[in-house]
Amino acid sequence: MDFTEPGRPAASPSAAQPGWDASTQFALTQFGPGAEAVRPLPPSPFDVCHVGVVLRVVLGVQAVVALGVSFEASGPMDAFNRWTQASIVALPASLIWLLVACGAKRWLARHSEAWQWAFAVSLGAAAAALGQLQASWIDWVVGGVPPRGWAFVPDMLTGAALAAVGLAWLRQRARSELPAHAAARLAELQARIRPHFLFNTLNTAIALVQIDPNRAEAVLEDLAELFRQALVSPSLRSTLHDEVELARRYLGIEQLRFGERVAVRWELDAAAGEAELPALILQPLVENAVRHGIEPAAEGGWVVVRTKVQSGRAVLTVSNSVPQDAPRGGSAGHGIALRNVRQRLKLMHDVEADFEAGLQSGGDARQPPVYVVRVVVPMPRTEKP
Repeated sequence: MDFTEPGRPAASPSAAQPGWDASTQFALTQFGPGAEAVRPLPPSPFDVCHVGVVLRVVLGVQAVVALGVSFEASGPMDAFNRWTQASIVALPASLIWLLVACGAKRWLARHSEAWQWAFAVSLGAAAAALGQLQASWIDWVVGGVPPRGWAFVPDMLTGAALAAVGLAWLRQRARSELPAHAAARLAELQARIRPHFLFNTLNTAIALVQIDPNRAEAVLEDLAELFRQALVSPSLRSTLHDEVELARRYLGIEQLRFGERVAVRWELDAAAGEAELPALILQPLVENAVRHGIEPAAEGGWVVVRTKVQSGRAVLTVSNSVPQDAPRGGSAGHGIALRNVRQRLKLMHDVEADFEAGLQSGGDARQPPVYVVRVVVPMPRTEKP
């Protein structure tokens, strides 16, 4: 089983990039005024183009409608019948509001907060009016009951009120994403500047200065890139391709430290590289693999990183060997980083993301268990210009 990294010898972190040029590398790692001016853009509250958001909005509106009609119901069956009739108005109105908000999110992001509130409330009233118009048309066709003008007024007021409540929840959801990402970035920064990792990396570079200056320079450049990403990451979101490149740098440094004790294999699907992930999501996974799977083992170990596209979703898998004397029933040492990754994926992709982690045993009882982390995220939707 060959665990060497394709395109990059185990002892040379700079060889992973074809056409690598040391003269241009430092231009990417400078901390100038332009870098300080870059700030992450806050998530849009109108980013409702997710299955989880749609389900929550629709179910929330239906729950309010069911509660409202139950006040006049004479019993459970009467309440159910009233709810089904009211749903003829509420369900289309909810879907219309979500559809328009999703399509107009980029346009709305360019307007002020007051204008966004006015648009959301007006859209809620208009969507409710359309829903009532549909219900009145059905009543007229089926029962010959003509539409009544007053019936539109309470529906429009209710639609406007529910739209305001929904926007308030969406804004709170968008604001909660920023502190989570900020805390995650601070945690990653603290992990990356752990004294033993920093000192070991610098000592490795010092030892290489006399015997191989080019490799020593490459180690310092990879370390600088890790710090650059942690300190001045220009966006809260990243792509799987960029996350893989950052993980290559980290594992390249660790390969120099551990030498033949660590083996790395990459099985990458280029199509999966376009998937969007929270920034700094893969590096802590491979760092855990090294810290808890390779570093404690006297004989060393291996790490395998796989990406692929499956059923319209990108699948990322990080597998690592486990020391023979490690506990078999848990994932000691992995908890903090894994909880961090799981929460950030949920904030970004909601129910469309999937995260699994734990020990997996092979088919043969004589084979040692393997620790596997599996991340599944949706592929980006192609939008017409």
